[in-house]
Amino acid sequence: MKNHLSEIKPYTRAILKGHLCSSGVPYDMMDRPIIAIANSWNEIVPGHVHLREVAEYVKKGVLEAGGYPLEFNTIAVCDGIAQGHDGMKYSLPSRDTVADSVEIMIRAHEIFDGMVMLSSCDKIVPGMLMSAARLNLPSVVVLGGVMPNYIKPKESKAARQQFLSGDLDEKGLVSVTQKYYPCAGVCPFLGTANTMQGLSEALGLALPGTSWMRALSDEQFEAAKAAGRQAVELVKKNIRARDILTKEAFENAISVLLAMGGSLNACLHLPAIAREAGIELPLDTFDRISRKVPFIAAVTPNNNNFTTNDLQQAGGIPALMKELSPLIHLDSLTVTGQTAGENIAEAKVHDREMIHPLNQPIELEGGIAVLKGNLAEQGALIKQSAVPEDLMQLTAPAMVFNSEEQFQEAYNAGKISENHVVVIRYEGPKGGPGMRELHRCTEILSRFKNIALITDGRFSGASAGLSIGYMSPEAAEGGTLALVEDGDMISINVPDRSIELEVSENELSERREKLNTIKREASKFLKLYAESTASAAHGAVRMV
Repeated sequence: MKNHLSEIKPYTRAILKGHLCSSGVPYDMMDRPIIAIANSWNEIVPGHVHLREVAEYVKKGVLEAGGYPLEFNTIAVCDGIAQGHDGMKYSLPSRDTVADSVEIMIRAHEIFDGMVMLSSCDKIVPGMLMSAARLNLPSVVVLGGVMPNYIKPKESKAARQQFLSGDLDEKGLVSVTQKYYPCAGVCPFLGTANTMQGLSEALGLALPGTSWMRALSDEQFEAAKAAGRQAVELVKKNIRARDILTKEAFENAISVLLAMGGSLNACLHLPAIAREAGIELPLDTFDRISRKVPFIAAVTPNNNNFTTNDLQQAGGIPALMKELSPLIHLDSLTVTGQTAGENIAEAKVHDREMIHPLNQPIELEGGIAVLKGNLAEQGALIKQSAVPEDLMQLTAPAMVFNSEEQFQEAYNAGKISENHVVVIRYEGPKGGPGMRELHRCTEILSRFKNIALITDGRFSGASAGLSIGYMSPEAAEGGTLALVEDGDMISINVPDRSIELEVSENELSERREKLNTIKREASKFLKLYAESTASAAHGAVRMV
């Protein structure tokens, strides 16, 4: 078969091949399909430190199938390390930078016939998927897999609470954390990292069963080699990323997201990936599907006894999709060259405590709900699967903070109390800028029983409780959130999907006339992001 190089003008091709030979590429290999290995390896992020080794197996698979692999790298931010300080402002914007950098390497060199993307963690997987949709090459995702956990999630959470209360020192917390996060791989809870690993498979761009394999296991290495082989097969069959990333594939991914109570951040990432594929995916789609797809698989933070390691042993994404068969599109094409239905035909659920029958769900609705009202005309998000039943409705006075730091100061001063709605604003995509995760805030508020948090910022996939985020329009855009004052009554009703500020329209109009939105100092990069990003309701995608 002809490869992309053969289509380049003869003189340009000859010079190009000369440069590749200088990099060690054998001349007689350049008539093969050339497969880009886009790798987010680095020595900082636990989910990525092993990807150089995994890449070697991918390359073996490419060579076995008659292709030739060429590897390059992109960046990766660890949300765990970036958490709780200004570094978190860079996490979400890095998603687009990942997609841009892959595009630059592919389009600048114009030598590639297909692509394998090695990644894990919160923004890197969606960034890679965005690049796949944008470039529309034959593409396969290879996922970093999960680290083992030697203690239960509840033991890790208990240690963090002990540290916050002063009953455990730093070395003690680090020691416990190393038992929960012991080595390379994605952190084992169902945060954004593991959610997006699972959704890569549900979308059809990762090989079946590979979402939550144990990192650095023989199983993972064999799967990586198989992915390399499959990338060459996709080139031969001319099956491209957008052939797989259809509207039906995105609805399948949303169904899986809701059935397992995955991270709210997926409601930013799936629309962003869909947009690159030319598909609109409004927030209302998530709520529509949530009303028909039940919650059937609970791992932490929805259940503090189980992790994604347990869910993988129960059958993983294939078993979950098999259980959802009546509710998903079984004829969607996948990276195997077969349909989703064909991929899961032999899948079995091995643990009914992990994956419940469709007719015996944990909850009748999916794990995520979209709330609307005068506080969030475009929508706000809550992980309803992680909200205690007695907190599904709350009306309480507001305690207002204009940043995460203001809230932290108030907490340290003992000023946070029960029966309040904590408002943390100017943390959205434009206002932050960068839309920080407020996971440390939700950890603090988990010590209170009757309290809510609402914010135009976002949450870690590990967050739980009555935590409502992604408020759109955000405060920096002049949304109603910017008008809330201390003591205003806020009414939240999750079953009714409503969030209302109980202040008259006349009073709100008067406040709006006096409003001066806060603008923060920011780096050139973050200023550029703030000027170009859309609201959370539209995936916080770059609009230029």
